Amino acid sequence: MRIIYNLIAHIAWFHLKIAALFSSKMKLFVNGRKLTFDILENAFSKSDGVIWMHAASLGEFEQGLPIIEKLKHEFPSYKILVTFFSPSGYEVKKNTTAADVVTYLPIDTTQNVKRFVSSVNPKLVIFVKYEIWPNYLNELKTRQIPTVLVSAIFKKNQVYFKGYGGYLKKALAKFTHIFVQNESSLKLLESIKIKNTSIAGDTRLDRVSEILERDNSLSFMEKFKKERRCLVAGSTWPEDESILINYINHAPKNLKFVLAPHTINTDKILGLAGAINKKTAIFSKLNEETIGDFEVLIIDSIGMLTKIYSYADVAYVGGGFATGLHNTLEPAVFGVPVLIGPNYSGFKEAEDLVSLKGLLTITDQWSFDEQMKKLLDSQELLERTGEINSTYIAKNKGASVQIIDYVRKLL
Repeated sequence: MRIIYNLIAHIAWFHLKIAALFSSKMKLFVNGRKLTFDILENAFSKSDGVIWMHAASLGEFEQGLPIIEKLKHEFPSYKILVTFFSPSGYEVKKNTTAADVVTYLPIDTTQNVKRFVSSVNPKLVIFVKYEIWPNYLNELKTRQIPTVLVSAIFKKNQVYFKGYGGYLKKALAKFTHIFVQNESSLKLLESIKIKNTSIAGDTRLDRVSEILERDNSLSFMEKFKKERRCLVAGSTWPEDESILINYINHAPKNLKFVLAPHTINTDKILGLAGAINKKTAIFSKLNEETIGDFEVLIIDSIGMLTKIYSYADVAYVGGGFATGLHNTLEPAVFGVPVLIGPNYSGFKEAEDLVSLKGLLTITDQWSFDEQMKKLLDSQELLERTGEINSTYIAKNKGASVQIIDYVRKLL
């Protein structure tokens, strides 16, 4: 099976290089990996103590960040390496100050793995959530380098729990320890005789809890919102925006709106603005002195959405009609009700908060309008719904502390 896996890895890499000729994203994926070994061989010496964390993309990096911050505080002599699988993570975080070195992870072939591990020689390896690469895990196990999987979540339909999943099941068993998010994941692992496990929860709850400790003020939002209620819609896709724009165009005048679309380009932003019949401002063309006169603000810049959520009375998080639900915890931590589309299965925090009625699902225009009417007509319901969200986060944070307690024994 290992021979077949390696053959598939080589074939996949060949086809990815072909795809890079036609796709800008695949070009980043392929060309970025060509630089990895040069970066690593210049970054570390044999005397360096290195802790390596691997994240698939941006969301997994955010899950790993509370652990990185605690590692840097407790083990300042160690260098931190962060690797990404996806360009959407690497390109955003390649210059982060959280790590000493950031690179792409080379494709999981035997040759790449041996060279990578030799170049880094890590003292500890932390993989986040779903990242399970058989050749890397085999090499790390052979070299007796401890490996930890954090914020993992497992479902019965995954390959590890199927009769044909033996090869990946063996890879999973090579982790020194696995920290899962919930009891059902723990029981699934026990069913395939993997017992080096603990329930720690989701480290993202630690990450978003820290948001409350920083300064979230934005002068333009103060001037825009004034004393009015505000709906903040973040990471929206066209399926979300058609519902939001129709609502905005018929909404009462005492309500203000912020739209922060997932995709930002000039045509997209101008198209959104043109579809709205209320006075609309675009962030990049903002005049703070007159911003209070506008009813709608479209954000065409990244990095501010979390702070903007702190001004929301109601939040909407996009992706639930499209490619996958975006981060609901960022608005939830501020104690506001959050509306989402119908496709949230597989997102544990969303499943939990929907059942608790802190996240409210919508399926179409009518259900969105109804949810908004109920919330805006009852301040008591608005506050109670938001409190469910903030209380859930406060009660379930602490995963990174538990993980660091374990890591101390390995370093």
